[in-house]
Amino acid sequence: MPAYEYACESCGEHFERRQKMSEPEIAACPDCGGGVKRLISGGAGVMSRSGATSSAPCGEGMACGVPQGGCGSGCGCVN
Repeated sequence: MPAYEYACESCGEHFERRQKMSEPEIAACPDCGGGVKRLISGGAGVMSRSGATSSAPCGEGMACGVPQGGCGSGCGCVN
């Protein structure tokens, strides 16, 4: 079951929920009840035979769409 990341448009709270892909998006913040927006996240890395990890395919200097903090792959995304 994938984990989806959400951000509240009212209070700014960020939270994550594990949901089936067939389930509808969460509509309300669990803290304040405000509207939420599902975020695009980098997902899990891929392990290669050499032991190196790879993440979202966002190259150096490209905006990967992940808010504040980058995609976590160390690629130098511009946010």
